[in-house]
Amino acid sequence: MLKTVPIYCVNENGVDAAGIEEAHKAWAKSNGFAGQSGKLLALPDEAGQVAGYLFGLGSAPDRSALVLGLAAAALPAGTYRLAGDYGDPTLAALGFRLGAYGFDRYTKSKECPTLQLPDGADSSEIENLVASTFIARDLVNIPANDLGPDAFEAWIVDFAKKHGIEIKTIRGDELLAQNFPMVHAVGRASDQAPRLVDFAWGDAGHPKITLVGKGVTFDTGGLNIKPGSSMALMKKDMGGAANVLGLANAIMTAGLKVRLRVLIPVVENSISGNAFRPGDVLASRKGLSVEIGNTDAEGRLILADALALADEESPDLIIDMATLTGAARVALGPDLPPVYARNESFAKTVVDHGMTVDDPLWLMPLWGGYDKLLTSKIADVNHISTGGFAGSITAALFLNRFVKPETEWMHLDIFAWAPEARPGRPFGGTDQAIRALYGALKARYGQ
Repeated sequence: MLKTVPIYCVNENGVDAAGIEEAHKAWAKSNGFAGQSGKLLALPDEAGQVAGYLFGLGSAPDRSALVLGLAAAALPAGTYRLAGDYGDPTLAALGFRLGAYGFDRYTKSKECPTLQLPDGADSSEIENLVASTFIARDLVNIPANDLGPDAFEAWIVDFAKKHGIEIKTIRGDELLAQNFPMVHAVGRASDQAPRLVDFAWGDAGHPKITLVGKGVTFDTGGLNIKPGSSMALMKKDMGGAANVLGLANAIMTAGLKVRLRVLIPVVENSISGNAFRPGDVLASRKGLSVEIGNTDAEGRLILADALALADEESPDLIIDMATLTGAARVALGPDLPPVYARNESFAKTVVDHGMTVDDPLWLMPLWGGYDKLLTSKIADVNHISTGGFAGSITAALFLNRFVKPETEWMHLDIFAWAPEARPGRPFGGTDQAIRALYGALKARYGQ
């Protein structure tokens, strides 16, 4: 029989009610353990071996749904089981599994602990969400020398094959022939051609949901080149696409009753003699002329062409995800992505679900009064605003112009990076909004 090591989950100041023997209560108190959030304490047996662990859940009002991820990050390899009052068994097990994530493509990481599934946990839901989350994390963590446009497209082709679907790719100058001028302009300076990847899954009679993800595999800033300190993390500028693929995986694996389409413009924003320039005026698929205010705001340009394509078949819902603005991080920090939506009722459902499963989002306004900040004297629109005000809102308002007013559309400006470890999210490339959106879509459309 498989030997499992117990993890006794203890509420703050709850050692006496933890269901452990008196000697272990005394041990806990002598070591200052009182159920503090994330604190782990080994319990000795009579031979001095580890008999189990105490793990602090913290106080209920402030507790993360994924708090057990902190235990997984700290424990040595082995097989564990949960004991005590750990709450919802599915969320508890999910938090543990997400906290055990390690990126080992280039160096051997420590062997991860495993968890015996607690009674009542939904194993298929856990496996689906863990796999979908790890897709996003792995992709963001891979550097651009191994995940440029060619390699990223190859990864998506393999992903589509695993789900039994075919993809269509429009690449290089064919983007101009098929009217994706802004995707082409942003990516043409790289030695790897820009492209638009397009695939669909599900019953054509079901509600049409289209996901659009920003796939900038590396962002130098273009001719408005970034300083080195700002460029260092730009392997993560395809984090929107990575999270869209994770969400798509969750939707397809669960068999939600939707007809899913995924559009990913894939480019490298590089520098060469044919790079697009500040002051250029670009055509767009929508027919709007766009003045370029700064080549380092390239993500909204490729998204605009992809959103215009998505909107042409009048889907029931369009969702785009992008590592779009530093302004979003200034406003809300790295852990709390803003969400913009025309249907605020559904957006609030997404936000509420995210708070329940510790995948937080914050609803922000599509404030029409700021639309004038995108005014251009020589084109239909400037793609950035002048000055430092409301940068995340004006980016959303720019995208808003490329989707028909009657279409339900939601935009998420994510960071896709955990600058420090927190429950269920180790340091590095991370998932954002996958579980929040998946839960809300599952409730809306069913399986």
